[in-house]
Amino acid sequence: MTVPQRVAMTLPHKLGVKETMDLAVWAEERGYDDVWFADNSGIDALTTSAAVAVRTGRVRIGTAIIPVFTRTPAVFASTSHVLHQLSDGRFILGLGSSSQVMMENWHGQTFEKPLTRVKETTQLVRAMLDGEKTDFDGKTVSSHGYRQLALEPGAVPIYMAALRAKMLEAAAEFSDGVIINLFTLSALPKLMKHIQIGCERAGKNIEDMEIVCRHQVIVTDDKDKAREAVRKQFTPYYATPVYNNFLSWCGEEEAASMIAEGWAAKDRAKTAAAMTDRLIDEISVIGSAEECYEGIRARASVGVTTHIISCVDMDQIEATNEAFAGDNFRV
Repeated sequence: MTVPQRVAMTLPHKLGVKETMDLAVWAEERGYDDVWFADNSGIDALTTSAAVAVRTGRVRIGTAIIPVFTRTPAVFASTSHVLHQLSDGRFILGLGSSSQVMMENWHGQTFEKPLTRVKETTQLVRAMLDGEKTDFDGKTVSSHGYRQLALEPGAVPIYMAALRAKMLEAAAEFSDGVIINLFTLSALPKLMKHIQIGCERAGKNIEDMEIVCRHQVIVTDDKDKAREAVRKQFTPYYATPVYNNFLSWCGEEEAASMIAEGWAAKDRAKTAAAMTDRLIDEISVIGSAEECYEGIRARASVGVTTHIISCVDMDQIEATNEAFAGDNFRV
């Protein structure tokens, strides 16, 4: 089996829940294959997924991602069971670790052993969904005596988000799909190499592994303005230890170091200067519709199979979403 190419819409809508549901309905009507939720502040991804599930009938509904530090495995399992029922089997649970800033500052959690936490949560949630009575003592999570109504094995696919080598390998080995983002295009073959290693450990074919990516796409004739929108949105990401280390791992050591130094010194000019136009063009897809199509196809040719279209330029969201709707674009 070869995983088919899919085009997806990113949710939630920044303006609120009603707008999110309306956008999901629009995406389904306009031919998008999936909608995938980020876990943004203020609009809970899992709750809103339930609303979207009852408003739509065809698109898959996924999370890319829900941080494992914010909910217990039993909550993930019971919520996923409900979402599976509401969506008639269209729900995919995407789990990840997020970052120190969000987990410690926003949620007051201790950001420890993220790889182990994601892997153990995935294993435990899968057992719960299968109806097993829990008896699990891991390094980061535990559960004893919990049981819920069983679903068919694999009824709710569980995907793991990954950045660097060990997590990429673990995601391919222990989960049903891999979620990636904010890599440089030149580093994508390196990511795929480690996904291949994880697949081989589990006796899987990489051709059967769905690779999901939230692409930062802006369809526009003003590339400078679009680059500035990406720079403003994602420089703070790359200032966090998780994403700073990832940027360095992708081969952008100088930029990563400059961002970290500038951020620590509260030197906005230095931090922003590290996000050069060249680097932004490596991590995002900006330009005319045809240029953006080619950018997505370039990533598909290396191994990405599900393409979540995400536009951070509020002035260009409608044009970008329309460009990838229905017959306007085929990978």
